[in-house]
Amino acid sequence: MSRMICVMGESGSGKTTSMRTLNPDSTYYIDCDKKGLAWKGWRSQYNSEKKNFFSGRDLPKISQILLGVSEKRTDISTIVIDTLNTCMVDKEIKAMNDKDGFGKWIDLTQYVWNICETAATLREDITVIVAMHSETIRDDLGYTFTRIKTNGRKLEKVVLESLFGTVLLAKRTEDGRYVFETQAKNSTAKSPMGAFETFEIDNDMGKVLEALSEF
Repeated sequence: MSRMICVMGESGSGKTTSMRTLNPDSTYYIDCDKKGLAWKGWRSQYNSEKKNFFSGRDLPKISQILLGVSEKRTDISTIVIDTLNTCMVDKEIKAMNDKDGFGKWIDLTQYVWNICETAATLREDITVIVAMHSETIRDDLGYTFTRIKTNGRKLEKVVLESLFGTVLLAKRTEDGRYVFETQAKNSTAKSPMGAFETFEIDNDMGKVLEALSEF
């Protein structure tokens, strides 16, 4: 069973940038946003020649890549899916003309569930990092709560956070630092007990993997 990590956050909160410290020699990057990565020199690190980069939003294809890497690429120990929400939106837009409105939400739920389920069943030495957008909701009393953003009520009922052992909330602090929240504080962030010494840590995915290596 592989390790599952979710990094959620608003656009511009540092989700993609946090991946800059991963080792490209042992990382396979799936760029669902098709916008490239967020640091200088990434094209020389992740490309078709190195066979460690895919740009696309087709969920069945991504599932195939996950299985193929697990079965054939012993050199790969980390897979990044960035961001899964883009795949949801892509699937939703392409199904807009479907007459069965309810059916398209069933399909979307199944596709997203299958991606997460497949990712969780890869080799034990693989870590799958899924970047997702977050949303902050406010109730009538003014209480705010941040969670993974999903498309459709059925995915909300699934509670995608339950499929991940670690959920980090990417954010920019008031003094301009980009950090991860590691535990729940008006959010669904969570991490194994004792993995991190502080509530906020640098948005450095390399250090996150190092901290989680014993869990």
